[in-house]
Amino acid sequence: MKNTEQTSTTHQFSTHEVNNQPTALANYNAWETDDALKEAVIREGASWASDHLSEFGARTGGDMVDKGFAANENPPKFCPFDRYGHRIDDVEFHPAYHELMTAGVYYGMSNFAWRNESRQSAHVARAAIMYLGSQAEAGFGCPMSMTYAAIPALRHNTRLAEKWIPKLLSTEYDPRSLPMEQKSGCTIGMGMTEKQGGSDLRRNSTKAVKQSDASYQIIGHKWFYSAPMSDAHLVLAQSENGLSCFLVPRFRPDGTLNAVRIQRLKDKLGDWSNASSEVEFAGAFGELVGVEGRGVATIIEMVALTRLDCMIGSAAQMRQAVVQAIHHTSGREAFGDLLINQPLMRNVLADLVLESDAALALTMRVARAISLLETDSHEAALARIATAIGKYWICKRTPVLVNEAQECLGGIGYVEENIMPRLYRQAPLNSIWEGSGNIQCLDVLRALNKEPATREALFTELQSAAGKDSYFDKELGQLASYFEEVETLEFRSRYVIERLALMLQACILLNTENKDIAAAFCRSRLGGAHGLAFGTLSPDAPIDQLIERAAGATKSMA
Repeated sequence: MKNTEQTSTTHQFSTHEVNNQPTALANYNAWETDDALKEAVIREGASWASDHLSEFGARTGGDMVDKGFAANENPPKFCPFDRYGHRIDDVEFHPAYHELMTAGVYYGMSNFAWRNESRQSAHVARAAIMYLGSQAEAGFGCPMSMTYAAIPALRHNTRLAEKWIPKLLSTEYDPRSLPMEQKSGCTIGMGMTEKQGGSDLRRNSTKAVKQSDASYQIIGHKWFYSAPMSDAHLVLAQSENGLSCFLVPRFRPDGTLNAVRIQRLKDKLGDWSNASSEVEFAGAFGELVGVEGRGVATIIEMVALTRLDCMIGSAAQMRQAVVQAIHHTSGREAFGDLLINQPLMRNVLADLVLESDAALALTMRVARAISLLETDSHEAALARIATAIGKYWICKRTPVLVNEAQECLGGIGYVEENIMPRLYRQAPLNSIWEGSGNIQCLDVLRALNKEPATREALFTELQSAAGKDSYFDKELGQLASYFEEVETLEFRSRYVIERLALMLQACILLNTENKDIAAAFCRSRLGGAHGLAFGTLSPDAPIDQLIERAAGATKSMA
């Protein structure tokens, strides 16, 4: 009798059997399972990097995902003093963050393009690396991006370039807080924004006072000082001749800690694994980069590349969200069938894939233009304007897409054990970082007004797809009229830039072999056969083809 009672109690309180729950997406190759990425890399001229991308793709769809979770669950800590009271202004990271940084530096998120500068479309290959890495975790992309983008600015000072660039191109990540001469590899951060100015850099009040040895003493503050653990930062400050760019290292030439005082780390909505800070310069040592008084012009080369990385990071978040949605719906049944087989869900999923593919296509096209900046005037002009257009639109679309993908998972998509909440918190950041949406729109208008070559390059590019789709041709015929009413152009600029972005995306897709997908994009995004929400494609859209091309990660686990 006693044994019977124990058995009954055990059954009463035992955990119920779990069924109809998908397994977690894990251990897939993020390169090999991504047809859109492979096609884009080939199309834009970087197929030579395929083996390298495959090797990294195995990591970004494998162990790096777990490290991303750990790095977010254990955010960085500010350590202003050591145990003896010495000011150290250090930031302590979880080991998982350092492992992500190690992989990012080794595979080239920060350096691949510059180490392969002589090869075709090196920035396309590096963009693909960044795209893969950002799917596992976005937080370590900040120091990767700024280190990558700092190279052109540093080249304005030959002495600094010879000293610093070899350390920035190293494939070894060295997290130690030491003078750069003692390190095997270095990273670079950036400090532009101040409390009173934000994007209006001309209002910066930080001073740079020239010293007898030609160095500068930096006095002031930065409201956002990204990745304060970096070995140096490019900083804007007001010198005698105006706003100038300076390299401010973590350590002075004599080996002592530079007078850059971290005030606090930002408590952010997302991007938890990365450190963002406020700092004060208490007479910090700095060295001029570029021409004094031309700081914005010097650092704008860096900003052009970090804006590309905003596009890459947002497109990567789109891709990860889509992959998660397809994987979940492939393993979850409701109302008698798998979710992925149900017509309305298929409309949503296909629409998400279409948006993701278009974002990637524009991103990789811009990366090719950047690869050709120095040798092709058309590509240089196109890069100038398409970067701002793409940064505006892709970053603006990411939060909406991630939320829709999150809904495909239902309640579990809102639970922190899943990657979706992290993607949702991260999604708005790139639309703010490196200039908000309004700044991008104004930048496009400025380029069109002051640099006529950009308008010519834009319309020449669009003409390459003329005659391939009636909706595209109709919009192409109307584009010029958008710019005629100059008095209201700034007021209307968001609408205008949105149409330009959609046309660039359509143009790229129309010039691929995926004719049905291109036609569906033009019908839905240009022709009005689409609502304001995802999942509103018309019945003639290539639903099966779209879902099939994005389902590789799930199939690889079968």
